[in-house]
Amino acid sequence: MGANLPPPRAAILRVAVAGPLPGLFDYLPPTDADTRPLVPGTRLLVPFGRGQRVGMLVEFAESSEQEPDRLKPVAAVLDARALLGPADLALIRWAAEYYRSPLGEALFGALPVRLRRADARLDLDLPGLRPSAAGLALDLAALGRAPAQRRVMECLRAAPQGLGTLALKDRLGSCAGPLKALRDLGLIEACRVAAGPVPVPAALPDPATPYPAGPDLNPEQRRAVAAVSAAWGGFAPCVLDGVTGSGKTEVYIRLIAEAIAAGRQALVLVPEIGLTPQLRDRLEQRLPGPHAVLHSALPEAERERAWHSAAAGHATLVLGTRSACFVPLPRLGLIVVDEEHDASLKQQEGFRYSARDLAVRRAQQAACPVILGSATPSLETLYNARLGRYRRLHLSARAGGARAPAIAVLDIRGQSLSAGLSPLLRAQVEAQTGAGNQVILFLNRRGYAPVLTCHDCGWVGACPHCDARLTLHLRLRRLWCHHCGWFLGTPSKCPDCQGLDLRGLGLGTERLEEELRAVFPGVSLARVDRDSTRRKGELDRLLAASRSGEIQILVGTQMLAKGHDFPGVTLVGILDLDHTLYASDFRASERTAQLIVQVAGRAGRADRPGRVVLQTRHPDHPLLKSLIQGGYPGFAELALEEREAAALPPFGHLVLLRADAPEAEVPMDFLRQGRALALTLLADLGETRVQVSSPVPAPMERRAGRYRAQLLVEGPDRPGLQRLLRPWVSQLWMIARTGGLRWSLDVDPQDMM
Repeated sequence: MGANLPPPRAAILRVAVAGPLPGLFDYLPPTDADTRPLVPGTRLLVPFGRGQRVGMLVEFAESSEQEPDRLKPVAAVLDARALLGPADLALIRWAAEYYRSPLGEALFGALPVRLRRADARLDLDLPGLRPSAAGLALDLAALGRAPAQRRVMECLRAAPQGLGTLALKDRLGSCAGPLKALRDLGLIEACRVAAGPVPVPAALPDPATPYPAGPDLNPEQRRAVAAVSAAWGGFAPCVLDGVTGSGKTEVYIRLIAEAIAAGRQALVLVPEIGLTPQLRDRLEQRLPGPHAVLHSALPEAERERAWHSAAAGHATLVLGTRSACFVPLPRLGLIVVDEEHDASLKQQEGFRYSARDLAVRRAQQAACPVILGSATPSLETLYNARLGRYRRLHLSARAGGARAPAIAVLDIRGQSLSAGLSPLLRAQVEAQTGAGNQVILFLNRRGYAPVLTCHDCGWVGACPHCDARLTLHLRLRRLWCHHCGWFLGTPSKCPDCQGLDLRGLGLGTERLEEELRAVFPGVSLARVDRDSTRRKGELDRLLAASRSGEIQILVGTQMLAKGHDFPGVTLVGILDLDHTLYASDFRASERTAQLIVQVAGRAGRADRPGRVVLQTRHPDHPLLKSLIQGGYPGFAELALEEREAAALPPFGHLVLLRADAPEAEVPMDFLRQGRALALTLLADLGETRVQVSSPVPAPMERRAGRYRAQLLVEGPDRPGLQRLLRPWVSQLWMIARTGGLRWSLDVDPQDMM
């Protein structure tokens, strides 16, 4: 029997139950009179323990390892059709196996939030609208002065049996006003529309529809577009490696337009929610829709609507953050991963997957091109290009003839800083703002000050739940832990000695903004960080004001570093990256180099030359020297040599087993048992190349009131690691969880903390 064929009613249903539960569970078909054939990808309500849980049908079996009298029938079928098709199930099953995640956790993590609950059903019919008798008899010429109403009537009269409100909105956009007017005129009426199988749109977007043509491509951009265009219909992983401002987005747009014109859907993944508004505007201006946008800041209902639009094949383009890599797309023809180097593309909780790597796998399964774009490609991606696994497409020049900014390293040892600026940088800020240009001052530390201390007794504000200091947020009057989220009101006196001389030490973006306003009175200034952009729409407003030139000095964190285009910026000051130069994580130098290049790329993007000043107390650091002398490519070559010598990724592969509990010894004991199991399995397998370290406390041992420890597994290749992981994870689940223990496995970890 094929795994995806509807079975006889007596078949065994193999079900993945929502949550971190290993394995599949066997059930009998439902005993009610419903005779609809069951299909993998359908949600079921199943008895589980003393209650019921939502699960998903994964496959059928002719027999079960369970005793026949222990098998229970499914309580209810929740969906009229499968939510995930065979290709979607195959991708998620592959990902769950590779990352060693429970399949139920992976499957339900790919669904909209509402559909992860047992009480949420896909209705057999959906709310819709249809023309009334008067509407069917109407001469549409009578709506000549109301073109929006006429478009609605034309759309509904083409489907006289009714059209779902979701489908109508996908086709026409927001049309609440015309719909109300037509209701008031008695020309349309509410109805219910049958929810059939995933439809293919009756009419694809007309490629002749006029959209702005965009700027002329330079020769490198044309070659990049031609290289990907030649690969339509086949798997083609490409690295679009272009300096900041080189026009990567324009290459994306041309290729997406080709995919849509061919009747295909495109998927664009971005690492941060903050990158979507500007990119979305450009895509909507240039590409036929409807488009679907998916990220966690959207309301649940809006995300679910976008998900259904994509899964039904209506959305021509899906733009989203990492979870969008799982959205069903029946006509997928192109995948773009923008800023592919960004660590935010790796999920750090629950199902720990890399959206970048899964995008490549999905493109392979769908036989379509995938573009990994970045001005600072990850070392893993560059290594794959070196081996010929990925085709490298290089954009060496800024679009429109703009020149790359000059980077100067400024030694600030022994210098007196004012508002975080050395005298030289301050003079340059004055000169650029005086000439009507814009300046970005980058400080990757939000809040007012990273430490609050008592000058009388030395008390320091510390988080009671983490091995971390509390950050002072002056305007909110809070001491805030940026690791666990705990906070308290700012004390008026020292909790230890009752002294009144409490002082903030160090510089955060809030304090920098305050001091800069005093140093540059009359100069328009704004701060862009997570605190200043919490209010909905505030980030869009600040970015729009910056692009229009209303703001002369922009102060911010790495929210400013990624993907934004500020044509008036001629000077970027990087105030303090020294603490990252000597971080313990082996990826610290790579991420620091990427951050420097990305921040520097905000300067000189139009016809005005740009300059970057990097303040440091370590001007002779090898990372800075390699960046200045050879740019990012020079740094990457040096970094790859160091990684190869140390057998670190991409020349070796890592797995991190983490554990935490309220008591420090509990996770260490679990990891010691886990290590013993791993060593036994390796001996049985005859595998001598995989190394399992002894467990150690995490770099930040206590976080959110729990003690954390970890164990590192290293191997020269992925197959060798997977041979160990398969039986090892099964045995780890068998270790009794005592003392509130939690554990997780991270394959290809991006964060060693």
